[in-house]
Amino acid sequence: MGISIWQLLILLAVVVLVFGTRKLRNVGGDLGGAIKSFKQAVKEESDSKTQVEDKSSRVIDGESSPAENKDNSKV
Repeated sequence: MGISIWQLLILLAVVVLVFGTRKLRNVGGDLGGAIKSFKQAVKEESDSKTQVEDKSSRVIDGESSPAENKDNSKV
C-alpha cells in the first residue's frame, strides 16, 4: 500500500530529467542555507530571551547590574 523503491527510483529519474542535476544541486544548497539560517535565528532568539529573563530575575531579587550602580552613585 506504500510507495515501493522502484516507484521512488522512477520518480527520481523523472525529476532529474525535468530539472537537471545542476538546478537540483542549487535548490539543495539554497534549502540547506535556509535551514542553517533558521536554526541560527532560533538559537539567537532563545539566547536573547534567556538574557532578558536573567536580567528581570536580578531586578526582582534586588540585585542590580554594574550600569545601574553607576547611575545610582551619581544621584
